[in-house]
Amino acid sequence: MPPADPIAAVTHPDPYPYYADLVARRPFHRDETLGLWVAASAAAVSATLTSPLGRVRPAAEPVPRALVGSPAGEIFGQLVRMNDGATHAQHKPAVAARVATLAPARIVEQADAWAQRLVAELAPRSDSSALAAFGFRLPVYTIASLLGVPAVEVVHTEQWVGEFVRSLAPTSTPAQVEAGKEAAGRLIAQFLALLGRDKLDVTVANTIGYLSQAYEATAGLIGNSLLALGREPAIRTRIGSDARLLGAVVREVVRHDPPVQNTRRFVAEAGTIGGQTVKAGEAVLVVLAAANRDPAVNPDPARFDPLRRERQSFTFGLGAHACPGEALASSIAERGVAQLLAAGVEPAALLERVRYRPSGNTRVPMF
Repeated sequence: MPPADPIAAVTHPDPYPYYADLVARRPFHRDETLGLWVAASAAAVSATLTSPLGRVRPAAEPVPRALVGSPAGEIFGQLVRMNDGATHAQHKPAVAARVATLAPARIVEQADAWAQRLVAELAPRSDSSALAAFGFRLPVYTIASLLGVPAVEVVHTEQWVGEFVRSLAPTSTPAQVEAGKEAAGRLIAQFLALLGRDKLDVTVANTIGYLSQAYEATAGLIGNSLLALGREPAIRTRIGSDARLLGAVVREVVRHDPPVQNTRRFVAEAGTIGGQTVKAGEAVLVVLAAANRDPAVNPDPARFDPLRRERQSFTFGLGAHACPGEALASSIAERGVAQLLAAGVEPAALLERVRYRPSGNTRVPMF
């Protein structure tokens, strides 16, 4: 059966025929059951992400209510990606520049080293359930090391990042919220010491943000890349003789089966977005995964083609809030998958046991 709605689609075994139907028949529509506008086509998604009417948070709730007054709320409130206007314009260039200073060779070196250690520790060839732990740990271990966290501390960093991220979900339990608050405090203390600061500021908060933003997205990209290789045995065989092809596979997975399926924008004032009249206070569900499969921007969109020319992907956003971490996440995922394949993990065997971690926006496979 098709998914019930675009939120349920995130964890559906195959949401893509449903997304194709949205693009073809309901590219930008009002879903009264969800109480949301839904932007699905490439044109509607582009219009929403670039509209001056849209905000990344509701005007009345810049920080999730459950986190206000806590260390988790203090971090959240200073994340550039969760702010608009002057705050965003002032600080985003520096945040993006910090990512750009990470040398590609150094990223590969750290990702390879940590992936090898995790393979040895978790033995995912004999225990596929360990692949989830591998996926969540690798990006945090790698990025934390690149940021200067000592190797002996990265295990704690990953635990705290995971707890912090889980506290941000709308479906988080009271226990998860409290754990996230405590973990956020520990992350603040760790990075204050690392950066030589005496109080939380934009730099410290967004340094923590590099880790929290990569956590689920990179885990999903690793898992979905393995599944893509399972579905494409000919490509899997070619990688054996041409390892460079794996990077192209990961980049196509970003489009074809993305880890981040949707995001939201909140209407700050009445106006028109993508030809639809919207009211202040309304929200738009921006279905990035559907736009990636829009034939208007990616011909024959259902075909998995690592060598696709002029590929257009919306997975990491567009416009002022486009995420600067796509290359970083893709590089870490590529090296993680490479080490898993070298360790004997067989992607085709994973297809029969895959399920998806409960989420309203990230598609992270569990095995």
